[in-house]
Amino acid sequence: GLRVKLAELDTYRDILIKQMDTLQSFFDACTDVTKNAPETHCNGTPADGHEVGEEAMEENSSLTEDSILLSKDMLQKHGLSAVDFRGEALTFKATTAGIIQTLAHCVEVMNQREEAYKRKLEREMDRRLQLEEKLQQLNLERETTTDGAGRPATTGGIDQMAGARVLMHAGPDYEEGPHSVMGEEDFFDAVESTLDKLDEEDQFRERLRQRRNAPSQQPSQQNPLWPKIHSVTDEQLGYALQDVTAEGSTWLLFAEEGEMKLYRREVEVDGVVMDPCKALHKVQGVTAHEMVHHFWSPDVRFEWETTLEQLAVLDSVDKDTLIFLQVHTRVWPIAQRDAVFWSHLRQVSNDDPILAQQDPKPYDTWIVSSQSTDHPDSPNDGKCVRIDLTVCFVCQTFIKPPLADGETIDTIGRDRLHTKIIYCSNVNPGGWVPASVLRALFKREYPKFVKRFTQYVVDKSRGTPIAFNGLKIINHSKIWRG
Repeated sequence: GLRVKLAELDTYRDILIKQMDTLQSFFDACTDVTKNAPETHCNGTPADGHEVGEEAMEENSSLTEDSILLSKDMLQKHGLSAVDFRGEALTFKATTAGIIQTLAHCVEVMNQREEAYKRKLEREMDRRLQLEEKLQQLNLERETTTDGAGRPATTGGIDQMAGARVLMHAGPDYEEGPHSVMGEEDFFDAVESTLDKLDEEDQFRERLRQRRNAPSQQPSQQNPLWPKIHSVTDEQLGYALQDVTAEGSTWLLFAEEGEMKLYRREVEVDGVVMDPCKALHKVQGVTAHEMVHHFWSPDVRFEWETTLEQLAVLDSVDKDTLIFLQVHTRVWPIAQRDAVFWSHLRQVSNDDPILAQQDPKPYDTWIVSSQSTDHPDSPNDGKCVRIDLTVCFVCQTFIKPPLADGETIDTIGRDRLHTKIIYCSNVNPGGWVPASVLRALFKREYPKFVKRFTQYVVDKSRGTPIAFNGLKIINHSKIWRG
């Protein structure tokens, strides 16, 4: 609302004031240097032109050296913290752009409210005219159906009572309160009628939701999205299995903790940070299928994803491919984000050419690939900044020690399961958040996310039968809220 946008404007104002203070301190330092450096000629003669003696010349020379030393000290002191004018200028431009965008949003909100009030006023005026017409009609009927004693006839009385029931909704005297003129029976009828109407609206919305979110009846191969889903999944699998430590690699290690290592490549497009990130990790006690199922399945996502406010399944390409709408919790003063993307779960065959060069060979390999898409049920209406993402989550199960002759997976324990995890993300957050802020957030949040999610799956799987496949969605709701 407008209060949130005004709070954002206050934040932008604080940023501008800080920039002005920084620039002012720098220019004050330059002024101090100028004032403390006396103006002298090359021969040491003062600028006023008077002759001085040899003793005065020596004193003036000493003062000049002190002034020069003072100037150097001040320049060194303030030079180390000199303003990055290019960075300040870019930040200033981004801040002012944010202010303009926020003001435009405020104007749009006010226009929308004004239009809503206009429509509401028009409806109220129409309702008033209808009530006035009914009142006139009732008065006319009363006059024409009154008997000689001044009592209304039976038919007119019934119509008048019906008209009175209609008029009961016309003013504040017919609302809840100590001075309400409504009787208990009329009050109950009004509440019951409203509740019935609300129930009908809920049932209607549910029918629409079921019709809209009905699973696709056509096979996935015939879906228009399938060629892209197939190609992106193969591409992301090869991308994930690339060696980040190979010679000539541009990946930079930015976080490491135990078996977990996180790499990134610094990429900016039109001033927007789009750093690809890759996380490598190893977990004991779970299978690759258990790991990817909990990552993909919507009915457990709120158990480990702490940044979500709402999750909706917009469509179903097939049983292993869903289209999601995710609305993320707003972190003030950053604008709220949402994302619409398809997510595909697949087991990779051990005969796949992409796995041919891998040594040692895994027992099985699973992948979840996701990419942003468009969907008619969730157009980008500007209420949230829409994220553009491409994400893949690859897991491989290794059994250590390997299965002996005659041994099957049915007899092993979880202590022999070792799962290699590769998480790759390429996210364009949109908006205008400064690059330094985004990179600081990535450095802090990515390790926390990987640790939190892997530990969640380990705890969730402990004490349950080992699942190399077959896990399915339990809760088939279409909308989840945090």
